[in-house]
Amino acid sequence: MDTHSHPDPFAVTSLEALSALYGEVAERSNKKVTTALDDTARRFIAGSPFCILATTSSRGLRATPRGDAPGFVATLEDGTLALPDRRGNNRIEALRDIVETGGIALLFLVPGSNETLRINGTARLTTDPTLRAQLAYKGVEPATVILVTVAEVYMQCGRALLRSGIWAGREKPAGVPSAGEMIAAHTGGLVDPVEYDAELYARAMKSLY
Repeated sequence: MDTHSHPDPFAVTSLEALSALYGEVAERSNKKVTTALDDTARRFIAGSPFCILATTSSRGLRATPRGDAPGFVATLEDGTLALPDRRGNNRIEALRDIVETGGIALLFLVPGSNETLRINGTARLTTDPTLRAQLAYKGVEPATVILVTVAEVYMQCGRALLRSGIWAGREKPAGVPSAGEMIAAHTGGLVDPVEYDAELYARAMKSLY
């Protein structure tokens, strides 16, 4: 449909109209955002072999896949994330965006876990020889390392992955924190992690659509 010649009469064009289409945000959903990496976030990242890197610049928006062995994104002592830039096609669009604006978002996935971990922050590139050596794989060092200063951390519920069936039949790896553990940690104990996890699947299945 050509929306320019045939305007959509059902278009949502204001924040007020958008809000009217949805219910209130649950208290724990509002409070689950934290500003630093806690133990549960670090464990989730350590178990993740894949993340999506989102960047922005004057050239537009981009989302690119990044993957390697679980824990390929390192958490440094000061809470900074270090993401090695492995060999690619040399278009380096995301890296150009980082140099221009520094804005970044990451979405971490762990096979078998329906939850995902979202991180927003700022990034810069470095050629620090110590970091490049630390993040080398099979003797090959990354050309650059993306250093991410974390501003927001929060767990995303598993409805999208449950709907997709992407991990059907696959178990979450040992050591990766559960949804209940992450929510409890990120909300300062607002929920009981054992009770939350026990009710999670049934609750999610009732509200998938």
